[in-house]
Amino acid sequence: MIPVYLASSSPRRRALLEQVGLPFTVVEPRVEEEMDEQLPPHRLVEKLALRKASSVARQLTGGLVVAADTVVVLGDRVLGKPADAAEAISMLSLLAGNVHEVYTGLAVMEPPPGRRVVTHERTRVRFRPLTAEEIVNYVATGEPLDKAGAYAAQGLGAIFIAGIEGCYFNVVGLPLARLATVLQEFGLNLLRLSRENGVLPA
Repeated sequence: MIPVYLASSSPRRRALLEQVGLPFTVVEPRVEEEMDEQLPPHRLVEKLALRKASSVARQLTGGLVVAADTVVVLGDRVLGKPADAAEAISMLSLLAGNVHEVYTGLAVMEPPPGRRVVTHERTRVRFRPLTAEEIVNYVATGEPLDKAGAYAAQGLGAIFIAGIEGCYFNVVGLPLARLATVLQEFGLNLLRLSRENGVLPA
């Protein structure tokens, strides 16, 4: 099997790859997540994902690198990870009672000068109205502080979500259906891999 390297320090992305039974090695990218707000959101996340994948690919001589980057978009505002609790409160106050979009850029590439595929997924998320007390109490848990948009759909933040249109796993940080389709372009079929190698989700 082709060795797969995940260019991410995110425990959520690691858990999702484990969920679909894909063996992988984590190699953290050496990049700064700089937000270029001049780019449309889908191009921004593609650029950031490609930058992460390229950083890791340069350290390798073979295999396949998978990288992703996620942002939350409300109107014309791009929300990345909050810098502190105050910014998390501000972000959640904006999202409360509104519909926002989650974009994840996905980059899969062979170490240079190999092939690469860069794409993205978009999901619409509707938050129910939130009280100031709910927001403050949620931020006090610490969960929002390393999450794009200051919430975790797979965690306690789930109680704020009134509806989702599109890929749920995209909101968590890695659109699995799109990833499976891209991996097939590189000769990796997740269903066949699990069956042939006995690599099955827990």
